[in-house]
Amino acid sequence: MYDGLLTITDIIRLQRPPLHNPEFAFLSACHTTVGHASSPDEAIHLAAAMQFAGFRSVIGSTWSVDDTVAGQVVSAFYDNMFDGSGGLDCTRAAVALHKAVKKLRKQIPIEQQIVFIHIGV
Repeated sequence: MYDGLLTITDIIRLQRPPLHNPEFAFLSACHTTVGHASSPDEAIHLAAAMQFAGFRSVIGSTWSVDDTVAGQVVSAFYDNMFDGSGGLDCTRAAVALHKAVKKLRKQIPIEQQIVFIHIGV
C-alpha cells in the first residue's frame, strides 16, 4: 500500500464505517485463503478478514495463481454474477465461480482449475 502496511486487523476493523453494506470481494491474488507461514494453523486469512469486515461473499485463492488464468476466470465469473436487471448479486458467486471454471476447463491446467474457493452466502 502506498502509505504503509495493510494488516488483517486493519481489515477486520473496517466492519464499522467507512464500509456500508459490503456485499462481495474477489481476491484474485495468490494465497488469499491461507494463513501466514509463521502461523500455519491460524484460521484467519485475508478472505476470512473480509468476512469479518462484513462482506457477505468472498472468493479467494488457495495457492499460486497464474495471472493469465486468473484474468480468464474473473472474466468468465463476472459473466454470471449479474441478475436480470443488471445488478450484481453476491448470492450468485458460488454458482458463477463453478460455471466460470467449467467453461474454461479445457483451456486451463487442472491445478489452476481448483485454485479459487468461495466463502459465504
